[in-house]
Amino acid sequence: MLAVGRMKAGPEAALYAHYAARLRPSPEVTEIPEGRGSAAEIRRREGTALLAALPADAVAVALDLGGEQPDSERFASLLARWEEAGRTPCFLIGGAEGLDPSVTARADLRMALGPMTWPHFLVRGMLAEQLYRAQAIRQNHPYHRAWRP
Repeated sequence: MLAVGRMKAGPEAALYAHYAARLRPSPEVTEIPEGRGSAAEIRRREGTALLAALPADAVAVALDLGGEQPDSERFASLLARWEEAGRTPCFLIGGAEGLDPSVTARADLRMALGPMTWPHFLVRGMLAEQLYRAQAIRQNHPYHRAWRP
């Protein structure tokens, strides 16, 4: 996971830690410094840093409001397909100004966590929960209750 900004202690960090601790293996987060300048300059600088840190062989998944909105079962299926192909997903989380177009253009998948805008620090915890849920789905663990609306 590549994420813009340095997570400080607080409820967002606790949420992320809660779900990351349940994952095997636990996800690694590389934090990218927040850019400075105009909104466009911030996006450009952060985008350049995200792309530089992206492993060459990773499946780049850009968390982007305009992206696909898979349900939890579909997300679990995507993760399984990548694993079977020997590819590791790397989730790209932008900062307050969003992702630079260079990042979304490079992405193998643009994915949204719903139609609402979420704070970028909260996205880490929400993504970790969905990764845990996907793991539970793949292991037929009762954590995920597909029959509930």
